[in-house]
Amino acid sequence: MKKIGLLSDTHSSLPESVFKYFADVDEIWHAGDIGTLGLIEKLEDFKPTKAVYGNIDTKELRFIYPENLRFDCEGVDVLLTHIGGYPGRYNQRVTKIFDENPPGLFICGHSHILKVMMDKKYNFLHINPGACGNIGIHQVKTVIRFAIDMGKIEDLEVVELGSRV
Repeated sequence: MKKIGLLSDTHSSLPESVFKYFADVDEIWHAGDIGTLGLIEKLEDFKPTKAVYGNIDTKELRFIYPENLRFDCEGVDVLLTHIGGYPGRYNQRVTKIFDENPPGLFICGHSHILKVMMDKKYNFLHINPGACGNIGIHQVKTVIRFAIDMGKIEDLEVVELGSRV
């Protein structure tokens, strides 16, 4: 079993409470719009971290992190990206990937809108953790914790970190 802490859209601001809520996770996954190298290094110093770059990220971050990251986690095929959309409204880039070989778990950020829903067309779980930085349309900063065990996603929990401002 692997416990995951998922976040997105930090935009250079990381609430200290993230470290409390992610204390028991095995890995942190960041779905883009990191903001600064220092922020992601702070996460990496805390726990093993996987990340993708987002549309606001610098050339430096784009050199280190990919646009898409696809990997296996405890028997689940995971696709992590920043701009992806949501069921029924995916962008062309990810739709092409899904048509060829859909993942078991699709994670994206960008919209700052928390969504956890099944995609019935492609038969996978879609997660957008919302945003946990101080910039954007969201009113409440959010992260998600969950576990993956023998091909199953379990114990998914949305954590609210307080208001954006």
